[in-house]
Amino acid sequence: MAAQPPTGTPTFASLGAGTLALVNDEPVAAPGDDILGTGLAAAQLARLLHASRASTPFTLAVDAGWGMGKSSLMRLVDARLRAEPDVETVWYNAWTSTGADALEGLVKSVLVRFERRTLKRALARISRGRAVTRGVRAVTTALGGALGAAGLVDELWTSWEAGPEARNGMREEIDRMAREWAENRPRRLLVVFIDDLDRCSEETVLAVCEALKVYLDVPGLVFVVGCDRSALGPSGLLRDLSPAGSAFMEKIFQTSYRIPVADNDGVGRYVEWCARTAGIEGVLDEELKKLLVERSGRNPRRIKRLVNGFVLEATLNPVWSGFRPEAVIRTLLLQYFYPEFYRMMTGASGAPGGDVVQEFTTYRRVRRTLLSAVPPDTQEASPEFASDAEVGAFFAQYELSPPVPEQDAAQALEQMERRLPIGFPEHAADQGFTSLLGELLRLPDAERLLVLLREGAPVAVEGAGQAQPPVSLPYVDERGMMSGPWRASWGGGPYEPPHIRPEPVPVPSRPVPSRQAYPQPGQHPYPQGQGQGRPQPAYASPLPPMGDIDLGRPLPSSLALEGLRILWVDDHPENNADHVRRLRGLGARIALARDRGEAEQELAALPFDLLISDITRGGEQSAGLDDLRDWRTSGTYTGRTLFLSSRVTPEREEVAAELGARIFNSGDALLGYAMELAAALSALRAPAPSAPEPSAPAPPRSDAPPG
Repeated sequence: MAAQPPTGTPTFASLGAGTLALVNDEPVAAPGDDILGTGLAAAQLARLLHASRASTPFTLAVDAGWGMGKSSLMRLVDARLRAEPDVETVWYNAWTSTGADALEGLVKSVLVRFERRTLKRALARISRGRAVTRGVRAVTTALGGALGAAGLVDELWTSWEAGPEARNGMREEIDRMAREWAENRPRRLLVVFIDDLDRCSEETVLAVCEALKVYLDVPGLVFVVGCDRSALGPSGLLRDLSPAGSAFMEKIFQTSYRIPVADNDGVGRYVEWCARTAGIEGVLDEELKKLLVERSGRNPRRIKRLVNGFVLEATLNPVWSGFRPEAVIRTLLLQYFYPEFYRMMTGASGAPGGDVVQEFTTYRRVRRTLLSAVPPDTQEASPEFASDAEVGAFFAQYELSPPVPEQDAAQALEQMERRLPIGFPEHAADQGFTSLLGELLRLPDAERLLVLLREGAPVAVEGAGQAQPPVSLPYVDERGMMSGPWRASWGGGPYEPPHIRPEPVPVPSRPVPSRQAYPQPGQHPYPQGQGQGRPQPAYASPLPPMGDIDLGRPLPSSLALEGLRILWVDDHPENNADHVRRLRGLGARIALARDRGEAEQELAALPFDLLISDITRGGEQSAGLDDLRDWRTSGTYTGRTLFLSSRVTPEREEVAAELGARIFNSGDALLGYAMELAAALSALRAPAPSAPEPSAPAPPRSDAPPG
C-alpha cells in the first residue's frame, strides 16, 4: 500500500472544503492595491516629472525585466499626475501596433489631446500653404468646422502623407501646435506613457523611436517608456542595426530609472497576499513561503503564476489529493523554471530504464568523480562520488568504454555528454536546479510521485466506482503561461518565407498501399488511390529559422495549415493524439504510419510537404534517423523533416542536421514550424501577380532614422 502523509499534515485534499480563486495579473492601478511599496517611488517620480516642465522635451526609460513591475509603477505615476491640474497624460501600448502603424498611432495619440481649435488652426495653415483651389480650400475649412478632435487629427495625418515635402513640415507643425496648447495655461505638461516596447518587433521599436525623436521632440512633452533596456540593446531585438542606427537609438533615452528588486520581507508579504487572495494560505507554511520567494527570483509576476498554477492543480487534478503541498510546489517550480527537464520527467525520456531523474543524478555523481581533484580514497567514502564500477556501468549504458587512468577524463566525459540530453552539463553546474531536485527527492513519497508523473498511473477518486484516468499536469512555460489549445503561435521576428525549389524528384512507382494501417474512418488525408505514383517535392534551402515561441502573439486562424500534407511516423501514435488533433483542426491533412514499411507505402503513393517522425522505435535507439538517411540516399523522400522527441542530445541534433532535419521536444514548437511552412507553400502555390507599370522612384525621406 502506498505511503500516505503523516496525520495532521495538510494535503491538497484539505483545500477542497475552501473557496479557491485565481490571482489576476493586471498591473497595480491604485495606491490601495500596492503591496510591494511601489507607491513611494511612484509619488517621488511623479513629483520629479512635474517639476521638470522647463526641461522638456525628454524621454525617461522605466527599466526592468519581465514581470518586475514596470507597468504597475507607470500606472501609479499616471494616477498621481492626473491629479495635477496642469498635467495631462496619454497611455500608449506599443505592442498593439506593428511597424509603420506604430508611428502613426503614437503621433495621433498625442495630437488628439490638443484642443480642437489648435488642430483646426493647424489644418487651415496646411491648407493655405498648399497649392489648392479656392473651392477645395473652402471644403477643407468646412470639414474642419464639422469634425471632432479625432477627425481633425486624421485630416492632418492625411495631409502629411501627401509626400516627403509635407512630411518634412510635420515636426514644425507639431511643435507649433504644442506651443499653442501650452500657452493656454502656463507650465502645462503632457506626459505620454509607452508600455511593452521591449515586446515589439524591431520595425515597431524603430517606428516608435522615430516618432519620439523626429516628430514629437517638442517642448511640453515628456515620454515615459517601460522596457527592458537590455532587450533593446545590441544583443537583443536590435542586434542587426547598423552602427548609424545604433547611434540613433542611443539618443532616444535621456535618462533611465532601474526598478530595484524588492527585499525578502516585501516579497514575503506579497506571497502572503497572493496566498490569501487565492485561498491557499492554510497550506503555505513559512518554509514554503520562503521557497517561493527564493525560487521566483523575487519576481511578482512569477509568484502570481506559481500561485495560480498551485490553485489549478488543487482544483482540477486529483493526482495531487494524497500529496503534501511542498511536493506540488517543488514540482511546479521544476516545471516552471526547467521545462525541458520536466518534459523528460513526465514523458518518454529515452533514458536507460525510462527514469531521467535517476539518469541525471547518476551522471552528476559520475561527472563529479571524473572532474574532481579529490583523492580516490576520499571519494569512495562519500556518497557524492561514484565508484569505479558505477562509472563503468554508466558509460556502458551508452555503448562507451569508461576512461582508463592514462586517458583524459574530461575528454571521455565530453564524449559521453554527446549522448545525454542537452542541458545536462548546465543543470549539473546549476546550484538552484540541483538543490531543487534534491529537495523534491528527499520528500516522503518522492518515488511514488515520480512514477505517477512518468507513467500516468490511474488514480482512485473517492466516490467513483472505478479508477479514473490521470489528469495530466498543464504545461507552464518559462514565463509562467499555462498552455492550451492554440495558445502558442509562431514568434521570433518578421517572417521571411524560405525559398522552395518546386521541381519534383522522380520516385519509382509503387503499388497503392492498403488502408489496414488506418483503422479509424476519416484518418487518411486523401481518398483511396489519390496521388498514386506522384513524386515528392524537393527543397533546396535550409529549414525556416526557428525562434522563441511568443505566447502573446495573435492566435493562428482556423485554417492556418490549410492544404499542408503531413506524414507522421511513430510506433505509438496514441502519444501524439493531441498534436494531431491540433494540426488537423488548423486544416492540415495527416497520414499516420507505425513503422518504416507503412511509411514507405505512403511515400510511394502520396505527396507530402512534411515528414514528422519519432527517433526511438521498436527498441532501436536511432530508427527514425536511420530511416531518413536511407530515404535521402534512395530518393524515396527528400522533403522537409522534423523529429519530435523529448530526448534531444547533441549527437542526435548533429545527425539530424546532416540529414537536413530538425528535432523539437514540444508540440508548440512543431506547430509554429508547421505554420511557417504552410505560409511559405501557400505563397509558392499562389498565382504570380501581374507586373505593375514602372513608375519613378519616390525621393528618399530626410527625416527617417538611419537603418
